[in-house]
Amino acid sequence: MSAAGELLAPSAIDGTGFTVRRAARSSGWLLGFAAALVVLLAFMPALVSHGDTSLLVNVFVLLTISTMWNLLAGYAGLVSIGQQAFIGLGAYSVVVAAINGMEPFTVIPVAAVVCGVISIPVAALVFRTRGGYFAIATWVVASAAQLVISSITSIGGGTGHPVPGLSSLAPGEFANISYWSALAVVVVALAATYLLLRSRLGLVLAAVRDNEDAARAAGTRVTLARGVVFVLAAIGCGAAGALLAVTQLQVEPVAAFSVQWSAEIIFVTLIGGMGTIEGPILGTVIYFVLQQNLAQHGAWYLIIVGTVAVAVAIWFPRGLWGTVTRRLRFEFFPVRYQVVGPRPQDSGSPT
Repeated sequence: MSAAGELLAPSAIDGTGFTVRRAARSSGWLLGFAAALVVLLAFMPALVSHGDTSLLVNVFVLLTISTMWNLLAGYAGLVSIGQQAFIGLGAYSVVVAAINGMEPFTVIPVAAVVCGVISIPVAALVFRTRGGYFAIATWVVASAAQLVISSITSIGGGTGHPVPGLSSLAPGEFANISYWSALAVVVVALAATYLLLRSRLGLVLAAVRDNEDAARAAGTRVTLARGVVFVLAAIGCGAAGALLAVTQLQVEPVAAFSVQWSAEIIFVTLIGGMGTIEGPILGTVIYFVLQQNLAQHGAWYLIIVGTVAVAVAIWFPRGLWGTVTRRLRFEFFPVRYQVVGPRPQDSGSPT
């Protein structure tokens, strides 16, 4: 059976007593816990201050971008250092729409779609390169996008432009809508990633990640699969950029297209565990804990963050959650297939 062939069902294999399944039976309870957590987070504005919800908005934005980058690098094998191109384009899509009279918060899905459309010709261009050349090509695209945006005086040029249409909202109302919008974006990003990886395309991506040459030999359309993931990642990053625009009220090309975004999402994903849905979640939490507790120490903050990154790379090359998954075979979001041996009474013990 090819990597793009029919999906394995949780059933017996050739009468041997072995079965193939997604995860342990407890996975349903874990997904239920995740749903309950989302409901709790939805009520967070009534439980904490506006300052805390503003911090959570930043957490959700970084988690969304990191999840998209992990989908690219961890599953499709596309190591991009230019996702800030779509972050910036998503932010400026909101600015352009708001200037033309549209309500900024309602433009977030529109900005995401715009970035997805733009990513199609970009993919056709950068997919002509491979490996390190691909990474550099994406960086060049992001730099070119920044230069183009900076040259357009109607949206502020190099000094940026405020986001109009938000002055009518009271501070508390603005904070709550910003938070719920960010929560909706990150939930959609995580849910879409989970469903994608459990689909036929997810099986193709797993085959490509494990052995690209073998996947091609089995008839897998590798370029098409990667193209779909590239567009989806652009959509997610565009939505995150749109969130940044409406929550920060001012969009500047230097900040929106900063390569610092790539540094942060790579750190978060590698610390948590690339190639797992849970990895970016754990990495984002660790990053913000370090930031909130060490940022006031100036250069020492960067030294400590760098030390943490090096330590994890040496002792936990799969990332923290990647190590947990490998050793305990435990996942909150079960997307891997597992071969389970026959029951003890059937002449063996589970593998």
